[in-house]
Amino acid sequence: MPLTALDPKTALILIDLQKGIVAMPTAHPSADVVRNARALADAFRARRLPVVLVNVSAGAPGRVEQSRSMANRPADWTKLVPELDQQPSDITVTKRSWGAFSTSDLDARLRKLGVTQVVIAGISTSAGVESTARSAHELGYNVTLATDAMTDTNADAHANSVTRIFPRIGETGTTGQIIAMVNEARR
Repeated sequence: MPLTALDPKTALILIDLQKGIVAMPTAHPSADVVRNARALADAFRARRLPVVLVNVSAGAPGRVEQSRSMANRPADWTKLVPELDQQPSDITVTKRSWGAFSTSDLDARLRKLGVTQVVIAGISTSAGVESTARSAHELGYNVTLATDAMTDTNADAHANSVTRIFPRIGETGTTGQIIAMVNEARR
């Protein structure tokens, strides 16, 4: 569903824009994703709307067929990229699963702030972004996905999430469209 509105209390959630993940090969240039994420963060901060910066430090413990070891990662692998210009007012969350809600207190923190809608972006579209969006939808948040502020390590997985999954759980829009709505709400 195309973007129609932003609630007065909308939070931005940026998923896994950390040194180790941004450095991975992706379907779309991660520099463009980070630049768009920063533009979104700046717009939300200017309106004093919550900005949530999420990183991942481990995976869920269940057995899987594909390796997902976090061993032998550089010491700064989990550090958020400096281009996000992290601010003291930002909410930071370290997750230990694909989604930002299931292994953190993010839901409680957002509810305490009165948040009713989330805008989600980051890497990777089919894992962290989609899992966070699914949980947000199930928790009753209005969900918006910034499709040009996300990418995946697999182009087909990215396209599947954007074209098949996201329209079923929320609205999609570009960074420019979302910023225009944020700025319109300021008037």
